[in-house]
Amino acid sequence: MNRLQQAVAHNGGRTLLGAALYFYDPLFLEICAELGYQAVWIEMEHGHITFAQAADLCRMAAGTGMLTMIRIPDTQRANVLKAAECGPDILDVPMVEQPEQMEELRKYARFAPLGSRGIFSVSRAVQYGVGGQIKAKQNAINADLCLMAQIETETGLARVDELAAVPDVDLFIGPSDLAASLGYPAQTAHPAVQAAGAGIVRAARANNKSVATACSPEDYAFWLGQGVDLLFCTNDITCLRQAAGDSLAKAREILAKSDDAAAASDDRNERH
Repeated sequence: MNRLQQAVAHNGGRTLLGAALYFYDPLFLEICAELGYQAVWIEMEHGHITFAQAADLCRMAAGTGMLTMIRIPDTQRANVLKAAECGPDILDVPMVEQPEQMEELRKYARFAPLGSRGIFSVSRAVQYGVGGQIKAKQNAINADLCLMAQIETETGLARVDELAAVPDVDLFIGPSDLAASLGYPAQTAHPAVQAAGAGIVRAARANNKSVATACSPEDYAFWLGQGVDLLFCTNDITCLRQAAGDSLAKAREILAKSDDAAAASDDRNERH
């Protein structure tokens, strides 16, 4: 079992809950750990996190017991290799539409004989070479590191059975991009989008694959009802925006009541 499967089993088969980091913020990571989140997503597709920062975040998360997932932009050798050397538990690639992309991910993320990952004997992934036994550590990484392909386009959906059948790569569902690709932008709860998502889950389970996704609170019930293995249910920017917005709204509400009370008092004074 890879590390995601191990974590799910340790969690009694229940869905793991995670949060995404779109920028380098150890404080947010630590707060998530204290709150009880079980996984962190380190964003390197849209975000500006560097590989050095990603390695630091993996290091910090490992100390809390949380799983780590790095999402890289594509399956280019340099991106796969550098991310893998950070020592994450999950390595995720977006916008997968062809089995060849999944094969390329496997090729660069797995050591021989399963792939052709370059050997760097002093990386975090192999505990910096401490204690030797590099080959044994490489074999352990081949078994432990979870590889994930994101299905989030109409093209990928059309080939989902074929993609789900590719060995050794689990599936991540991207509801927002999938909704847009199907012609329902921002409508992740649209029946057609949910039907597509359920179909991806079925294809994954038919091939004994793990499934992860990310969504907003209004879609929690649907995805938890699908029994996904890992659900990312918030991110750092959303948490900042929501908390800042809530505080501002509360202050404005009290200020408005204060203004109303002052106006009423002035009105009474004028009448007397």
